[in-house]
Amino acid sequence: MPFPDVNLFRAINDWPDWLSPFLTFFSVALNQVWVKVVLLGLVLAMVLANRNTRITVLQALVAVGIANGMTDLFKHLIPMNRPYQELAAVTSRVGTSASHGTASAHSANMAAVAFIFVCQLRWWGAPWVAIALLTGFSRVYVGAHYPYQVVLGWSCGIVAAFIVDRVWKIIQSKRPRVLDVSTSNESQTSN
Repeated sequence: MPFPDVNLFRAINDWPDWLSPFLTFFSVALNQVWVKVVLLGLVLAMVLANRNTRITVLQALVAVGIANGMTDLFKHLIPMNRPYQELAAVTSRVGTSASHGTASAHSANMAAVAFIFVCQLRWWGAPWVAIALLTGFSRVYVGAHYPYQVVLGWSCGIVAAFIVDRVWKIIQSKRPRVLDVSTSNESQTSN
């Protein structure tokens, strides 16, 4: 293994077993039906709440799609093995896969959501930053990725979300401003 983070990988992968339920949850949470129901409820609540939260949900969904595509592209163009595919005595807590581990899609997707939520909702994004960090560490803990693969995933998520945020701001700056009806009426009566 040519990468210097094998020792860091082993240090995280060897964290105590009592952390396993907690960290494994963050690694495979979307396999749980109740998590999907809670996330769907959160999305619906945000869509119904107000314009800003609707925009946040839309941007997050687009950013996740882009981030996931970026990680797939990395895996296709620069195939790199997962730890359990090449290291001896790796504790794999979530099973194995034949797919490459070049960039962690789990980490990318959560980083994209966190970035968008922080940009749009400020401190309401803090829980998503924590989830993104825990998801990344969990992917190393369960043996699915090396630390550099998680960092590359986080980077893909941040870049994808940054692009979505910038494009949205450009679109908003180009849109014609619609005057408030009451402001328009007041200016007409004062003339």
